[in-house]
Amino acid sequence: MYLKELVRYIHLNPLRAKIVKDLKELKSYPYCGHSVLLGKVKNDWQDTEYVLNFFGTTLGSARRAYSAYVARGVAKGRRPDLVGGGLLRSVGGWFELKKFRDSAIRIKGDERILGSSDFVKAVLKKANEDLQQKYRLTATGPNLDELLRKVAGYYRIDPDDLKTASKESTLTKARTVLCYLAVRRLMISCADVARHLKISPVTVSRAASRGANLPDLKRIQNELLGG
Repeated sequence: MYLKELVRYIHLNPLRAKIVKDLKELKSYPYCGHSVLLGKVKNDWQDTEYVLNFFGTTLGSARRAYSAYVARGVAKGRRPDLVGGGLLRSVGGWFELKKFRDSAIRIKGDERILGSSDFVKAVLKKANEDLQQKYRLTATGPNLDELLRKVAGYYRIDPDDLKTASKESTLTKARTVLCYLAVRRLMISCADVARHLKISPVTVSRAASRGANLPDLKRIQNELLGG
């Protein structure tokens, strides 16, 4: 999985750069997300649960699996496909990249893509239309409070009920739709949605993933967000 590979590669940067001498020292290095994922350093802004969710269902097992996964990456050394620059190569260097500044997509999410030129091209081609829509929705779409009211109105439920732990089927589906639209369409962070609904970021992430597979999702999205 690209995200897991990328997280591991980035978090091993201090070791490759010889800023820390070994994995033991890396675990407590405060200027890297690795120590936060392992619970050695605390950063309230870092969404650790989202990443750990890929490694296990409990905090302890996820941290052990993540730690072992990072350790296996030490021997891989420097990865040309994960060091960045793919965007520059794919468009022909900085001179060509400047031409993107006045386009609708600009560089928005593109410059964050690390990988080979072919990988960057594939991602941009696949995501271009989706990015256009997402940035339009981010600029003109509802905020989280408004979205919550829209979803509650659509399912004819009390907005406050979406912030409860009730597993009633209508409420569960409404929360799933809310999480999907907030995270996947409006690009609101899992952490912000979690605080709003008083649930964990992992729960929000899982709900957003389930929402993507709802059979009537397109119709719901059109009604609530206008496409």
